[in-house]
Amino acid sequence: MAIPVKLEVFEGPLDLLLHLIDKNKVDIYDIPIVEITEQYLEYIKQMETSDMNVMSEFLVMAATLIDIKCRMLLPKEVNEEGEEEDPRAELVQKLLEYKMYKYMSLELRDRQVDAARTLYREQRLPPEVAAYRQPVNYEELVGDMTLTKLHEIFKSIVRRQEDKIDPIRSRYGNIEKDEIDMDAKTLYVEAYAREHKSFSFRRLLEKQSSRMEIIVTFLIILELMKTGKISICQESIFDDIIITSNL
Repeated sequence: MAIPVKLEVFEGPLDLLLHLIDKNKVDIYDIPIVEITEQYLEYIKQMETSDMNVMSEFLVMAATLIDIKCRMLLPKEVNEEGEEEDPRAELVQKLLEYKMYKYMSLELRDRQVDAARTLYREQRLPPEVAAYRQPVNYEELVGDMTLTKLHEIFKSIVRRQEDKIDPIRSRYGNIEKDEIDMDAKTLYVEAYAREHKSFSFRRLLEKQSSRMEIIVTFLIILELMKTGKISICQESIFDDIIITSNL
């Protein structure tokens, strides 16, 4: 009476090759192709499957192993750089990639199993607590800064813009009204605040290209200060005003 032998199930030919390499404890970069090929062919002889697509994949790999085995018996080819080419190099690369993806899939599966055991409690806050918003302390926010100081800086920047205008040439051509998109300029100032975190109020106004842009930017700074999105400080009365972003 024959003793039934149960074969391990592998996901594909690369999976079988990795199993044989681990089983024989050989270096994946220096595969003993003769020994591995013989074991591989012995395994597929014992396979019993009615799926020809699956069997064809294993047979293609068997043909590849036999081809590598034959190429290793021939004189080694030399590439353009004068180095000898290893017929096993392409197979080794595929095995390494497959091994990486296999370990990644096992890691993801373990995380999925762990996640299935995690339970979360739904947040249940009283409506009064959920609707609460911490009040803004405007006195603490503004500190020793006053609208008078801000207005002085504003006027000095406006004067600089006026000085840039040529009194003769400015009279020529058509006079066009500046159209400033308030929403777009607000997004610009908020993005500038996020990027620089702490910056000079004067420097921000100097970056504006027209008087109308300076006015709009000045109003936006006041609004951001009011809503607590920025903080303003000045070390002494003649120092520059420094804006700190809270965004």
